[in-house]
Amino acid sequence: MLSNTSSTPSFGDSTPNTQDVYTSVQEKTEQVALHSKWLAPLRGEIGKVIVGQTQLVERLLVALLTGGHILLEGLPGLAKTLSVKTVAKTVQTDFQRIQFTPDMLPADIIGTEIYNPRETEFIIKKGPLFSSIILADEINRAPAKVQSALLEAMQEKQVTIGEETFPLPDIFLVLATQNPIEQEGTYPLPEAQVDRFMLKVVVDYPSMDEELAIINSLQAGPQNILPVASPKDIMTAREVVRNIYVDEKVKRYIVSLVYATREPQNFNLDLNGYIETGASPRATINLVLVAQALAFLDGRGYVTPDDVKEGALDVLRHRLRLSYEAEAEGINSSDIIHKILDSIPVP
Repeated sequence: MLSNTSSTPSFGDSTPNTQDVYTSVQEKTEQVALHSKWLAPLRGEIGKVIVGQTQLVERLLVALLTGGHILLEGLPGLAKTLSVKTVAKTVQTDFQRIQFTPDMLPADIIGTEIYNPRETEFIIKKGPLFSSIILADEINRAPAKVQSALLEAMQEKQVTIGEETFPLPDIFLVLATQNPIEQEGTYPLPEAQVDRFMLKVVVDYPSMDEELAIINSLQAGPQNILPVASPKDIMTAREVVRNIYVDEKVKRYIVSLVYATREPQNFNLDLNGYIETGASPRATINLVLVAQALAFLDGRGYVTPDDVKEGALDVLRHRLRLSYEAEAEGINSSDIIHKILDSIPVP
C-alpha cells in the first residue's frame, strides 16, 4: 500500500512586483497569440488522417515546440507511425523513417567514410540521421551499439564520423516507437538513452466512437496533407515558448515533484523502497519546457500548476527505476508518479 501522508520542505519566498508580472504576462500572451496562428491549420491537416489520439498528437506538437525527443510505446495498429508521418508532412522540412533491425550498424544511421580511389582520399557519406524529423521505428530492435550512436545526436545535435563532427539541422527531432509486449529479438534501451527522451507517451486503444469514425474515414479515401508550418514558424514559436512566464511557486512545485522521486521520505511519502533511482535534473528542465509548451498550445503566456500536472506523467514515467519489491507488488512508475502528484501540495 502507498501511504497518503505528505508534507513538503519549505522554500524561501520571493514576491515580485505584481503589476510588473501582470504586464509581462499580458505581453507574453500577445506573443503566443501572434506566433501560434499556424497551429489551427496544422491541427486541421492532422485531423484529416488521425482520428482520436488527442494526447498523442498534442505531445508531438510539444516536441515541435520544445525540440525534445519522444518515445512512443504502444501495441501495433494504434497509429504511432502514421501520426509521426502525418505531423512531419505538415511541416515544410525533410523527414526520414528508419526501420531498426537487429543486424544494423551505427554507420547505417549516422553515415561513414568512403575511400575515393580517384582522389585518393576518404569522403563522408552522411546517413539518414541528417534530417530534421526522424522516425525511429521499433528502436528497441536495434543492438546497443546502434542505440548508443543516437546519444550524441539526441543530446548535442551533432554527429561524429571519423575525426569530423557535423551539426544536425536546427529542427532535429527523434520520434521513436517500440512495442511493449513483443520482446523476442529486442534490446532494452540503455538508461542513458531513455533519459534523452523528453517524453515517453503510452498510446492506448481508441474509444468505440473513435474506432467507428476510423471506419468512416476509410470510405472517404486517402487525404492530401498540406505543409502549413515553416521551419521559421517553428523556431520562432520555440523562442516564445521558452519565454513563457513561470511563477516562482510553480518552479518550486516542479522541483518538489522531481525531488520527491529521489528522496520521498523528505516529503513524508511512504514508498517503502519502491524507487531504486529517481529522476535526473534533466527531468526538471524538461518538465518546465513541457509545461511552457502546453501553456502555448492553450494560448497562454503563463504556466499553471495544471500544465505541470498534465505533463508530469510523460516526463517522469521512463526516468524512474523501480525496485524488485515494487515489481513484486505490481506497482509501476505511473502508480508512483500519481501518488506523488496527489501528495505534493499544489501552489
